[in-house]
Amino acid sequence: MADYGHDPTETAVPFLAFKDAEFSISFVTESGKVPECDAKMLTGWTQKLLGATQEACQAYEKMRDDKALKSPLSWTDIGFSFDVFDLLFFPGGHEKGVRQVIDSAVVHRLLVDFFPKTRRPGNKAIAAICHGVLVVSETTLPDGKSLLHGVVTTTLPSTFEGTAYWGTRLFLGDYYKTYGAGSESVESSVKKRLSDPAKQYRCSLGTSPFVVEDENYNYLSGRFPPDAALLAEKTINMVREAGKAS
Repeated sequence: MADYGHDPTETAVPFLAFKDAEFSISFVTESGKVPECDAKMLTGWTQKLLGATQEACQAYEKMRDDKALKSPLSWTDIGFSFDVFDLLFFPGGHEKGVRQVIDSAVVHRLLVDFFPKTRRPGNKAIAAICHGVLVVSETTLPDGKSLLHGVVTTTLPSTFEGTAYWGTRLFLGDYYKTYGAGSESVESSVKKRLSDPAKQYRCSLGTSPFVVEDENYNYLSGRFPPDAALLAEKTINMVREAGKAS
């Protein structure tokens, strides 16, 4: 996670689901700092109009009290590796602080080593939602191809991102554009990393939960906060099935 800025719903709802499934959970930040989610999604008028539901806010409070959150690991520690985990989960969030993990060269290097191990029937897995998909798509192999070059995925639809940005620009400026006004959409950023976007990029503009699963890799993706619970459910099932197959 970034030190600050992830979406609380996309972080806390899966966390509680994983905890209920009796997963052993660790948080990982750049230097071991305790992460905080985006305050605008948790308090004030921005929360009431645009942010987390009361249920998600309560989930976040439970997560904040958990000992795992209070003692994160550091991805920059000497010898640190993702190999100790069976699952990597990347939450989203549009606050600019999330660029800390999206743009991290160290995270990219660690992912280059980890991602091939998610190829089925391997027992490693990755799940990502919204901007979290960018962490994976922006990670490239030595040949310049993205880890998602041949993978099926979804992410935050440009229609959703554009509506949020233009609908709040007068009051919140470029808050809903993680890389600033005029930057390309998350959808465009992900699609340009795919070998054949027409076949690999899956999208729904409906409000019902929507999650995409790749056939060749233990990789799941979601679009935005309403997908978080379903993504967590499918991730739990995928991890359990991968464990049986290995």
